[in-house]
Amino acid sequence: MQVLRERLLGFLFPDGADQWLAILRVGLGFQVTFYSLSLRNDWNYLLSGTARKLAEALVSLESHFIPRLGWPLALAAQVGLPEETVIFLAWVCLLTAGCGLLVGFASRVSAILAWFFQLCAAKSGGFVSYGVDNFMTIGLFYLMLSPLPDRYSVDWRLRKSRSRDPQLLGFWRRVIQLHLCVIYFFSGLTKCLGSGWWDGSNIWRALIRPPFNIIDPEILVGWKYFFLVAGIFTCLLEIGYPFLIWNNKTRRIWLISICAMHVGISLTMGMYLFAFIMIVLNVAAFGPGLIRTELRMYQLGTARRGATN
Repeated sequence: MQVLRERLLGFLFPDGADQWLAILRVGLGFQVTFYSLSLRNDWNYLLSGTARKLAEALVSLESHFIPRLGWPLALAAQVGLPEETVIFLAWVCLLTAGCGLLVGFASRVSAILAWFFQLCAAKSGGFVSYGVDNFMTIGLFYLMLSPLPDRYSVDWRLRKSRSRDPQLLGFWRRVIQLHLCVIYFFSGLTKCLGSGWWDGSNIWRALIRPPFNIIDPEILVGWKYFFLVAGIFTCLLEIGYPFLIWNNKTRRIWLISICAMHVGISLTMGMYLFAFIMIVLNVAAFGPGLIRTELRMYQLGTARRGATN
C-alpha cells in the first residue's frame, strides 16, 4: 500500500521545469489578444440587449455563481455608467490582459482578468459561443492557478525571489495532461458509438454547414473517399490519445497527428482560434519533454558520429 501511495504521489507531483508554463502563457496571450480583436466590431452588438439578458437568465438556472457581464453592469449602474461603456471597458480589460500574458507582465493578474472577462463574454453571449470559448476558459483557469511567473516572462526579470517548487510545476502540468486525456477519450468514444464518423457522413455535413462551408461543395464531392478515411482516423486518434500519448515511443507521432488534425480543421472550416487553442494546450501539456528527448537523441547521435570519425 505504501508503494502504491508513493507511485501515485510520484505520478501526480513529478519534478518539472517551467517551459510548459511559458508555452501556455504565451499561447493563451496570443489567443486572448486575437479573440478580442476578432470580436471588436461585434462586441457590443453580441453582448448587449435582450439576447444577453436571456443568456444570463439561463446561466442563472445552472448557478448564481457563474461570472457574467451582468455583474459589472449592475455595479456600474449604481454610479450611472451606461451599458455600452461598461461592455466596451470589459473588452479593453480582456485585450489588456491578453497583451499582459503575451509578454508576461503582471502575469497572475492578467491571467485572472483574462479568465474572468472571457468567461463573462462566453456566458453572456452563450447563444453565439462554441467550443473555443470552453477551451479558452479551461486553459486560462489552469494558467491563473499555476505557479506564475515563468522564467521567460517580464515578471521573472523584475522579481527578486525566483525560487520554484518543481513538484508544483509538475502537478499543474499533470492536471492539464489528464484533463486532455479525458476530453479526447470521451470525444472519440462518442464518435465511435455513431455511424456518421465511420462512413464519413459527419465530416461531409460539417464541411457544408454554414458558416463553416468555406470549401466549394463541388470540390468536396471529389473527396468522398477521403471523408471515410478521415472519419476513422479521427475516431482512432482521439480514443487512442490517453493510451499512446504517454509512451515516449508513440508520443511524437500522436502529438503531431493531433496537431495536424486541428490544423486541418482550421483550414477546411475556418476555425482558426479553435485550432490554435487546442494546439497550445497539447504542446504545453506534452511538448516540452518531447522536445528535450529529441534534443538528447540528436546530441547522442552527433557524439557517436564524432567518435566514429
